[in-house]
Formats: sequence, structure tokens, C-alpha cells
Amino acid sequence: MSRSGDTPGPRGDLPRRTARTTAYGRDAHRENGTNEAVVHELAITQSVVDAVCERAAGRPVRSVVVRVGVLTAVVADSMRFCFDLVTEGTVAEGALLEIDQPPGSARCRTCGVEFALADLIPLCPCGSADVRVTSGRELQIVSMKVG
Repeated sequence: MSRSGDTPGPRGDLPRRTARTTAYGRDAHRENGTNEAVVHELAITQSVVDAVCERAAGRPVRSVVVRVGVLTAVVADSMRFCFDLVTEGTVAEGALLEIDQPPGSARCRTCGVEFALADLIPLCPCGSADVRVTSGRELQIVSMKVG
């Protein structure tokens, strides 16, 4: 039985799923809107795991600590879920992922006050939008334990 978006497989008998029907396909986002955040975290997490595995140089990875600021729009629970998926079959399989999420903060260039940023709209309590974000945009691997 063929589903919408399926194309014949290489032998012509079994359907091959296309981007329209895959869980992470771009069109799937438009249809149900549920996987968009997971795709963002999946790509970021894959990059983290690739870097960790390269640095591990074949040694088993026990834990990884990453710093992901709240202004990066990365959902920590989604990143943890993706970490378990992308580490399968790698030297990081079974590793513990610890996520440090520093809050957002900014300094106003108009009035000089430093203030917390709860969302991605940097607006000073004085009303000025002329601000410099000082934290919350971090996305880095802090440490890893191997061996």
C-alpha cells in the first residue's frame, strides 16, 4: 500500500519514504507543526556529538557538559532526547548529557542599566531597544569525560 508522498523503491515494488512523509521532513512541519523544534535540536546535538566523538579519538565518552543559553531557543529536553538518538553506535553511546542554561541578560546603551532578558526581544525597562546582550546566547561544549 502506498502512502501520499511515497515513491517506488529501487526495485519498484516497495515504497521509499520521501521528505514529505518522514518525521523530520520539512513538509511534515507544515502539516502538523510538531517536529520543528526537534529538528533544530537534532542538528545542534549531532554537531555536538560529532565534535565530542572526534576529540575522544576512539575512547569511550562517559559524560558531556554543554552550555546552552536560554536565548538560543534550544529546548533542553529535546536536546537530551536527540543526544540519546545520535550517540547510538558511537563512542558516546550511553554518555550522560548535562546542560547548563545560563539566563539571558543585557546592558542598555541608553541608560546603562543591566537587566534580565526573558525572551528574544531585547528591550530595556526604560523603553530603549539599544541594548547589548551580555549572556544567554552561549552554545558551547564545556567539558567531557572519557575513558
